[in-house]
Amino acid sequence: MNGRAFRELRRELGHFHRQLQDVYQRLPWSHRLANGLSLAAQALAGASLGYGLGLLLHTQQAFWGAITAIAVTQQSYVDTRKSSIDQVIGAAIGATVAMTGAYLAQDNYLAYAITMAISIVLCWLFNIGSAGKLSATTVTIVMLVPHQGPFWTIALTRLGEVTIGIASALLVTWLAHKIENWLGENP
Repeated sequence: MNGRAFRELRRELGHFHRQLQDVYQRLPWSHRLANGLSLAAQALAGASLGYGLGLLLHTQQAFWGAITAIAVTQQSYVDTRKSSIDQVIGAAIGATVAMTGAYLAQDNYLAYAITMAISIVLCWLFNIGSAGKLSATTVTIVMLVPHQGPFWTIALTRLGEVTIGIASALLVTWLAHKIENWLGENP
């Protein structure tokens, strides 16, 4: 795809995105309230489950499960699953790159900056650009959040905590989807 075709495609996607936003903005107040309450309930349930499981499993910082559950929770199960896949891939790439960067350069901000940029570029090279910011977030967590012990244990622990959050969000949105379908069939 040449540069001109790429710019045209981005322009068309931008136009489509604005039209979709207009549709959502024209929804009646009651529909927006119901959608907001539904998403809030799903995010709260997923975060609570992720945090509770993290505490139960004695992870170092169980709040990462709650944060991840909130981050990946979307209005539908399908969208949550897509967001979760991006999160897993981004976290895996970010953790791998962060462990390598930390091993080679230890505690060094320049190494962090380079490592973070590499993680984003790798996601784009692997054609999963949507996971780029998530990989950079993982690099930031592994390399900048204060910790005790070697970087590889921190990276693996964070990956575990993120996985707990993802599993929690997927379970909650799947259940919400089933309940919505059941309510739709049994008014």
